[in-house]
Amino acid sequence: MSGGFIASLLVVAVMVPRFANAQSLANWESLCEKMVDEEIVAAGVKNQRVIDAVRRTPRHEFVPLPQRKYAYYDMALPIGEQQTISPPFVVAYMTEQLDPQPSDKVLEIGTGSGYQAAILSPLAKEVYSIEIVPELGHRAARTLKRLKYDNVHTRVGDGFLGWPEAAPFDKIIVTCSPEKVPQPLVDQLAEGGQMVIPVGERYSQNLYLFRKTDGELVKEALRGTFFVPMTGQAEENREKLPDPTRPKIENGDFEELLGESELPAGWYYLRQGKVVSNPSQAPSGKRYVEFESTEAGRGSRLLQSFAIDGREVRTLKVAFDVKGDSIGHGQKVTDWPYFVVTFYDERRATLGSEVVGPFRGTFDWYRQRGTLSVPVRAREAILRIGLLGATGKLSIDDIELAVAE
Repeated sequence: MSGGFIASLLVVAVMVPRFANAQSLANWESLCEKMVDEEIVAAGVKNQRVIDAVRRTPRHEFVPLPQRKYAYYDMALPIGEQQTISPPFVVAYMTEQLDPQPSDKVLEIGTGSGYQAAILSPLAKEVYSIEIVPELGHRAARTLKRLKYDNVHTRVGDGFLGWPEAAPFDKIIVTCSPEKVPQPLVDQLAEGGQMVIPVGERYSQNLYLFRKTDGELVKEALRGTFFVPMTGQAEENREKLPDPTRPKIENGDFEELLGESELPAGWYYLRQGKVVSNPSQAPSGKRYVEFESTEAGRGSRLLQSFAIDGREVRTLKVAFDVKGDSIGHGQKVTDWPYFVVTFYDERRATLGSEVVGPFRGTFDWYRQRGTLSVPVRAREAILRIGLLGATGKLSIDDIELAVAE
């Protein structure tokens, strides 16, 4: 049941931006300031208490030594046991939606590294955090104690059973993705309380905000997301499982939106882009996705994850409509937009990326096709589209991905 967010829509080892150099942590405060300004505030987080909490939290302390040089990039990082520490934006966004108050008692499901609990600590009166993987739970507890987050209480156990003796909770935040909201968490949420939780299939999830009203949960869809598959019985008991021998892209024509939002269903981590509703311009249906940036190196992207088994699938064929307007390179002359698929093994270590592109200059809609080789050890993949640090405007529609016969 342990789970962590694995995205940042990029991917190199665990999604390092191609234009980034490893960080020196000699002055972590300035690195954290830059990260907060460019990746959290600029991406829309407005709650000043949350922003201040992220600024004051030493994220590198929650990251294993080999990954610490990437601690202040907005990216997921491996923490062992096939789990990840979520990107700072995701942590900040979920915390903002939870809106913890100084008098609140908060329950977190899925301690992981302890970073989310550390962010919650100055925002709430008490934080209770549960982790099912013993090694992660004990390590996080030691880190939180060493850094003197004294109002954070931890335990190792099945988080979907909650923490009955400490209930009720004013807020509950779940950092792993079940198929549906576990009933014990519903029971342990106080009347009028709020819960933020990613719910859905193994590779297609939505982040929801639930409010408990008259004993029932009323939900509000927030955005698409992807948390890595969990550890434990809840993951093993999923009713709907992906077929890794027949990978596919969901909502590749961007016709379906998430709830009442303007965000594309089935996709996540949209940056510097939007869904455009214009039937006269869309090559397929009435909508397409458009990315635009005037700043070289700025994140502009959209992601989708899917299961794939490289033992059964050796080659993928892809096709999509693409249009460009004044596309220029990023911070390096080699930084251009690509259609990128990055593959991971069963431990979620990066195996490499296959690309179609690059896309340069100005051109009208046309159908782009390509083939991608699949590593035999591949078990998961992430598709990344967008300007990816380049400038100009890039439009994409009607993405198809299938096994090459």
